[in-house]
Amino acid sequence: MDDGARRVMSRDQVVRGACDFFLRHGGVDMERLATSLAISRSTLYRVVRSRDGLLGDVLWLLADRVLTRARQRRTHGGAEGVLEVTRYFADRLRAAGAFRAFLRGEPETAARVLFNGSGALHRRAVSAQKQILLEVPGEWAGAAGLDQVAFLYVRIVESALYAELLGGAPLDPDLVERAARTVLRAG
Repeated sequence: MDDGARRVMSRDQVVRGACDFFLRHGGVDMERLATSLAISRSTLYRVVRSRDGLLGDVLWLLADRVLTRARQRRTHGGAEGVLEVTRYFADRLRAAGAFRAFLRGEPETAARVLFNGSGALHRRAVSAQKQILLEVPGEWAGAAGLDQVAFLYVRIVESALYAELLGGAPLDPDLVERAARTVLRAG
């Protein structure tokens, strides 16, 4: 390749490369990621626009893989099936060393990316939760406020998973599950 040539990468290629980088390093260093992708840092930013946006895409892609597996493994129907998906997801997230390293190493960034209500990651999580609810035959089909039920359910799960980022002590898992069941019954 001559010195004036630019390597062209799609956003999807960058996100996949960033996922691999995140899993190896517990975060995304833009300079090192650009080097690993054989592109300049300015090209990387031109493709992804912001590190927070890229992290949101990376975290979502990784989370969506786990959610897909959890949904495929579900053995129960109704609220119990929804909770079964959540338990599987939460267990895998707690065991994910790279993710835990990211939370410990960059708590402010993690909070910004994970909790921003206008951010893409949160919207995707609520949308996925709504789909999980709709997969349960007859339970929530046509339920008024399904978007709100999904939103509240996601926020309860986030409160348990990220209590340390929210400035609190770890929550009692039984209390969290009772709260989640209450939201599911309210839907």
